[in-house]
Amino acid sequence: MSDLPIEKLEIQGLGGLPIAVHVVGAKASGSRDLVLIHGYFSNAWTNWIRYGHAARLVEAGFRLILPDLRGHGESGKPHDVSAYPPDALTEDGLALVEQLGLTDYDLGGYSLGARTTVRMLARGAAPRRVILAGMGLRGLVQTLDNGGYYRKVLTNLGTFERGTSEWMTEAFLKTTKGDPVAMLHILNTFVDTPREVIAGFQQPTEVICGADDRDNGVAQELADLLPNGRYVEIPGNHMNAVTRKELGQAMVEFLTA
Repeated sequence: MSDLPIEKLEIQGLGGLPIAVHVVGAKASGSRDLVLIHGYFSNAWTNWIRYGHAARLVEAGFRLILPDLRGHGESGKPHDVSAYPPDALTEDGLALVEQLGLTDYDLGGYSLGARTTVRMLARGAAPRRVILAGMGLRGLVQTLDNGGYYRKVLTNLGTFERGTSEWMTEAFLKTTKGDPVAMLHILNTFVDTPREVIAGFQQPTEVICGADDRDNGVAQELADLLPNGRYVEIPGNHMNAVTRKELGQAMVEFLTA
């Protein structure tokens, strides 16, 4: 992974906020652009590079475009709540597509990244193929179902018993050097997407989810609603399925079929 060519760019997101973008792999003849969006509390490196997914995808002929969401990673992390209006992450994603001049590309994400992908589709993004990982139908149509849990974690840091779900969530936040204030404000950006809108997406879509992951509802329900959806189950729960080699393998198999 260390010898992967990685170029760091910066685009201007909503309100001019600097959004860091990591471009992995060279733009060569025959390669395809693939935009992948990481999950909540995470960043592009942790989701896509650290566990080898990027290396597999580059080897399969893709140039990866990996933004850090606002409030995450190397992107701007303002503490002013006004920097986190509804659909702000979507606006940033659409700005990325426009500013990088992407016209023929694939798009996907894990967890919050999958939700952001869906919001981009709802707002007019037109990728050729779509990957929605770590996401079920409920997490798209009722986005704040887990909001209370994350609000509890972020407003009570340092108080949880070792080994509890809250303690592990806080530990992950520390691992990614997440900003608790920014993370709390991110909850304000969530926007529901109606079932009928999701049912109108025509792109071939692979829904990938851990066998023990129900954090965002049932992934099979999401795949069934999509006109060209296919469900692929991999080992793991919401926190560790993203670390499994099976995730990268499933993505490669779908995108090269």
